[in-house]
Amino acid sequence: MPTTLYRRGRVRTPDHPGATALVVGDQGTLVWLGDEAGADTHAPVVDHVVDLDGALVLPGFVDAHAHVSHTGLGLRSVDLAGTRTVTEALDLIAGAARAGRGRPVFAHGWQEQDWTGGRPMTRRELDRASAGGVVYASRIDGHSAVASSALVAASGADHLDGWSDDGFLVRDAKNAARAAFDGSRTGTQRREDVELALRTAAAQGVVAVHECGGPLLTSADDFADVLALGARPDLPATVGYWAEAVSEPEQARALVALHGAHGLAGDLNVDGSIGSHTALLRADYADEPGCRGTAYRDVAGVRDHVAACALAGVQNGFHVIGDAGLDLVLEGYEAAAALVGADVVRASRPRLEHAEMLDTEGVRRMARLGIAASVQPAFDAAWGGPEGMYAQRLGPERVPGINPFATMAREGVALAFGSDAPVTAFSPWAGIRAAADHRDPDQRVDVATALDAHTRGGWAAAGADGGVLRVGAAATFAAWAVTATDGDGLPVVGGGAPLPILRMTVADGVVLHDTRA
Repeated sequence: MPTTLYRRGRVRTPDHPGATALVVGDQGTLVWLGDEAGADTHAPVVDHVVDLDGALVLPGFVDAHAHVSHTGLGLRSVDLAGTRTVTEALDLIAGAARAGRGRPVFAHGWQEQDWTGGRPMTRRELDRASAGGVVYASRIDGHSAVASSALVAASGADHLDGWSDDGFLVRDAKNAARAAFDGSRTGTQRREDVELALRTAAAQGVVAVHECGGPLLTSADDFADVLALGARPDLPATVGYWAEAVSEPEQARALVALHGAHGLAGDLNVDGSIGSHTALLRADYADEPGCRGTAYRDVAGVRDHVAACALAGVQNGFHVIGDAGLDLVLEGYEAAAALVGADVVRASRPRLEHAEMLDTEGVRRMARLGIAASVQPAFDAAWGGPEGMYAQRLGPERVPGINPFATMAREGVALAFGSDAPVTAFSPWAGIRAAADHRDPDQRVDVATALDAHTRGGWAAAGADGGVLRVGAAATFAAWAVTATDGDGLPVVGGGAPLPILRMTVADGVVLHDTRA
C-alpha cells in the first residue's frame, strides 16, 4: 500500500490537539499525527499527498444495525416513503410492474399514517396494479407487509399465523411471503444489492456495518454474501449477527462456525414493532384495544439462549421494543446470570437491539449485566413526539421516555447507533442530529456523546477496538466539509443546521469513497 500524507485539515484526535495532518503507512495504519510544520517534513518522503482543504477528519462511522442486501434491494426498487395516498403508492407499483415486464416487484417504506384514509393497501389492489404479478410491499418497519395474490399462493402465507384475507401480513405469514420473494432473486442480483448498499453506506462516511441476518430474515447464502463482500478492502467491513436461538453451548459454537457469525444476536425477536402492533406491551395499544402485541419467545427461552451462548463465549442478544418485551428479556438475562454467573454473562458482551420502551429501572438492570444498547435515533425523529406514530399507537401520555438515550448514557449503558436500514437510511449525521434534538428534551445527548456512539460505540458493541484516531490505530476515518463547529470543534447539527458534507471515506488506508474524484 502506498504511503499517504493527508494535510491542511482539522483532525479530531485525543493525542494531538490542534492536529491538521496525518500519515497513513504502508500497512494501512496511522503512523504520524501532527501540524503543518511536521507535514512539511513528511511530504517529500511519502508516496502521495492529499490536500484536505480544511475538512474535519473524524473516525469513520459504524452502523450498528442493518439489513444489507434488503437495503440494496430497496435502493433499486419502489420507494413508497413520502407517498400521501394509496392511489399514489399503487401508481408507483404499477409503473414498476410495467417497466419490469412481469418481474417481481419489491416496494418498501409505506406507513398508513401518511395516507389519506389511514389504511394499508390490499392484495386485490396490488393484483390490479401489477396485472396479477408478484408484489411484496413492506411496511416501513419491516414487521408487516401486503402481498399480492400470486405471492401469497407461491408462499403459502394464507395458511399461516398472521394471515388476513386483505393481504396484510404479520408474523409467520409475513416471513413466508418475504422468504418466497427473496427466493426470486438470483445470486448475482443479491450480491449486486449487497455491493450497492455497502457503497451507499461508504458515501455516508460509514466504514463498518453490523448485519442482522437469520433464518426468518435472510438466507444463509445471503448472509454469506454480506460477509464476503464486507471482507473486500474497497467496501465497508461487515460484522454478522445470526438470529437463531440455542439451548446448549455446543449448538452456539456450531452455528457461529457454520455461518461465520460474530454472534447469535441481532434480530432474534422477543417482539415486533410499534407500528405493526407487534411490540409487546404492558397495556393495550391505544388505537387497537385488546391488542398488546406479540411475544415470540418466553423467559425460559431467553435464559437458555443467553446461558448457552455465555458458556460458549458467544456474543448474544435480542430484538426488543415494547415495555413488556423488555420486562421479559431482562428477566431472562437475570435468570441466565443466576444460572451461569453474572460475570460470565457480562463477558459474553450481550446487546439488545432497539430497546425503545425502556424505563429507568430497566436501564439500570441492563447496566448491571453489561448489556449494550444498539439503538436508532432516527426512529425518534420519524415517529416520536406528541403527534407522531408512537403517540397514535400508544397514546401521547406513553410517549415521553421512549428511546431513552440520555438515561442510558447517564446510567452507564454502552450505546451503539445504527439505522436499521432499510427502515431508515444510512445517514449517521441525521442520526446524530436526531439524538441531539430528541423530541423528549430530557433524552437529548450532546454531539460528542452521539458521535462516540456512532463510531467507537459501534466497534465496542462488537467487542473490538476502534473509533479513535491515534498513532498505531487503523487509518479508518472520514473527512467532512463543515459549516459551523461548536466549542469542542464538532459540527453544529441541531436546530436545523446543515449537516456536514462528505469529502472522503477511508478504511484501513483504502479510500472507499472520494467526492473529489
